[in-house]
Amino acid sequence: MSDVVIKVEDVSKLYRLGEIGTGTISHDLNRWWASLRGKEDPFSLVGELNDRTQKSQKDEYVWALKDINFELKRGEVLGIIGKNGAGKSSLLKLLSRITAPTKGEIKIKGRVASLLEVGTGMHPEMTGIENVYLNGTILGMTRLEIKNKLEEILDFAGCLKYADTPVKRYSSGMKVRLGFAVAAFLEPEILIVDEVLAVGDLEFQSKATSKMSEISRNQNRTILFVSHNLQAIRSMCNRVIVLSNGRFGFEGDTESGLEFYLNSNENGSKNDSTINSLVNLKDEVLDLIDFQLIQEGFVGFEFVSNKQILILFKYKVKQPVIGLRIGFDLIDRNSGAIIFRAFHDDLSKKIETVSPGFYTTEMLIEPNLLKQGSYIFNVAIGIHNQRWIIFDQLKVRINVTNIGEFNRLYSDQRPGMILPNVKSSSKKNENEY
Repeated sequence: MSDVVIKVEDVSKLYRLGEIGTGTISHDLNRWWASLRGKEDPFSLVGELNDRTQKSQKDEYVWALKDINFELKRGEVLGIIGKNGAGKSSLLKLLSRITAPTKGEIKIKGRVASLLEVGTGMHPEMTGIENVYLNGTILGMTRLEIKNKLEEILDFAGCLKYADTPVKRYSSGMKVRLGFAVAAFLEPEILIVDEVLAVGDLEFQSKATSKMSEISRNQNRTILFVSHNLQAIRSMCNRVIVLSNGRFGFEGDTESGLEFYLNSNENGSKNDSTINSLVNLKDEVLDLIDFQLIQEGFVGFEFVSNKQILILFKYKVKQPVIGLRIGFDLIDRNSGAIIFRAFHDDLSKKIETVSPGFYTTEMLIEPNLLKQGSYIFNVAIGIHNQRWIIFDQLKVRINVTNIGEFNRLYSDQRPGMILPNVKSSSKKNENEY
């Protein structure tokens, strides 16, 4: 394998929906007989691709991954991105040897440390210190090596005060911080990190991404990184894999991969300010009838920065609902970062019951807020602290052009995602400070 530390060849993973195992003796016998003759699993022939937007037609088996091939060299940082359900976590579980592929082969050279879920590898009854020794031993470290790293690990994780406390009493964020610190400081050759870093606070996320960059550059270790934070992917990764419905959509350089992902994520979304047909956006509580983005004098999805944008929702409430929230995410298209999330009741002081009927909700984005650029409106409608009714199903892309005295005087090249007209005043003091 020379400098290649991970080689994935024709890997596929098949799952049976709603069951664990084959479920019947006849299925087991058929699989056993096929394996004796060197034949393909007969039940894999009925498996369909894992498209979560479609109802299953063959209701027993589904391919979580299908025909995956790639190589990863020592010192590379590989980003894996894709929609929820695309197969990212399934791939990491195969690489971590938590589960085995249905078909294909995975060759790995070196120690692997995985951080896939909150509390991965942590024994809840053991203390923080005991878990550090446990995980270090599993990774093949000696007791002396672990002891030399112990204080550094606990300090990085912010768990020094709770080092002798059982992990079951840790918060989710503390478990993630400790798990990451163990994985990063006990020097595995390959580090596999899932989206769990999003559980930590902003300070820890920054520390974690800096640490991963450091160990890749300075210690020549290999990292596989799954994240929905496209800015983190852009800053850290040498290469990107985009997964879609269990298959490769793209493999290549980071910028091209992010552009592919952003474009594919918008396929089927509306590039029009008026959405005339929303027949698929229905729920037992609410039907979204219409959604519009309106700006005086401008049509389509081209807007200017110095005029307000009206966001208009028309919907039908079908049964009484407590805490209905109508809103949207405004997303920077280039980075994928959410600029802000707004709901119609943000200024309300109480949670109200909405009775059945037809409703119109209007929201405004004030002039001179958005910089010149490309944005995505993602409709977000839910029930307070319960569930989403509509989320990630309707995206509208708009372009904003800078117009107006303020935006002519000050370039949109300044850093930041927005360009608000911040009011200010100055005066000369009569006395010195």
